[in-house]
Amino acid sequence: MIQTRTVVVATGSRYRRLDIPDAARFDGNGVYYGATQLEAPLCQDEPVVIVGGGNSAGQAAIFLSSFATKVYLLVRGPNLKTNMSKYLISRIEASPTIILKTRTTVVALEGGDRLEGIRCMDHLTGESEDHEVRRLFMMAGADPNTSWVSGCLSLDTKGFIKTGTSVLADSSLQRAPYPLEANVPGVFAVGDVRAESVKRVASAVGEGSMCIQFVHRALANQ
Repeated sequence: MIQTRTVVVATGSRYRRLDIPDAARFDGNGVYYGATQLEAPLCQDEPVVIVGGGNSAGQAAIFLSSFATKVYLLVRGPNLKTNMSKYLISRIEASPTIILKTRTTVVALEGGDRLEGIRCMDHLTGESEDHEVRRLFMMAGADPNTSWVSGCLSLDTKGFIKTGTSVLADSSLQRAPYPLEANVPGVFAVGDVRAESVKRVASAVGEGSMCIQFVHRALANQ
């Protein structure tokens, strides 16, 4: 057991993955979990697949549509309205490159050392179809690594650690919580594991740096 006066939780989150046997072997070899300037040139003049119905998936679809010949956007639900912003939906509907497939999931990945194709199923009709693609972007969100603090710290409905003013109602603090401080005095959360944080590396680094001053304040007031 380690005794300490303050704790900073920075355990992050883990990407949701395709529920397909042996899918992990294509990680980095055709299956990606982010669409950035590094991956975009790989999609030049090729069709690509994006799995997900949230804002990250929508932004990726619009971004990659400038490089790929076709962008297949696969969504498990009946439409994009539940989890995606209206402005993204409008841009997707206006794009001749983006092909939206609702109630559709990936059921198989094909290839040797690298991804060569996918099979997807329309769960409304039960029909499946194959697509020859070498790039699939899994943009279906992430789950926080917080199972070990469940029952100890206040979590939001998705399991992320609540901090700051969001813990006023359930805090054991005798004072207003510091920004980034959880409901337990001296416990802080930064980065992807924190509720309402911006899920980006730069933001996590910034929160980690900012948290130092709050740790010092907490120690000084103990």
